[in-house]
Amino acid sequence: MSIEGHSTRDRRLAPRACAMVAASLLLVGCGPGEDAPAPVPFTELTAVETPPPAYPPELACDDVGGRVILRVTVGLDGTPSIVEVAQSSRTAALDHAAQEAVRTWRFRPATRGGQPLEKTIQVPVTFTPPALRPDVCFALDEQRNRNEL
Repeated sequence: MSIEGHSTRDRRLAPRACAMVAASLLLVGCGPGEDAPAPVPFTELTAVETPPPAYPPELACDDVGGRVILRVTVGLDGTPSIVEVAQSSRTAALDHAAQEAVRTWRFRPATRGGQPLEKTIQVPVTFTPPALRPDVCFALDEQRNRNEL
């Protein structure tokens, strides 16, 4: 007897063949319920220690501020390997103070597949003159007055 082109014997073997294929898939770890290892995700670069730059006292006293944008390449160990001025504040002392500070910063490096990556970012550093004139300014004013005499 035949149903849709298969003999009775073929229909009996088909379920057994499917079960054998399913069992063999389970043995090689491809079957349902088998947990495949989760892929390790990409992680972003994260700042860990970012102490602010020292504001050059003479500029703070003279009410000079500015914004510098630095191009910072963070190495595999999380330390800045290259710190360059991408956009100047137009005040060399502020640019230099920003670079010196950022060189001391520490990061948790970006990763891909669990491996650290070198990454280049842009870091804006803004110097806003203090609202109250620092005490050091009075000594600086006195020194400037003596130098003019």
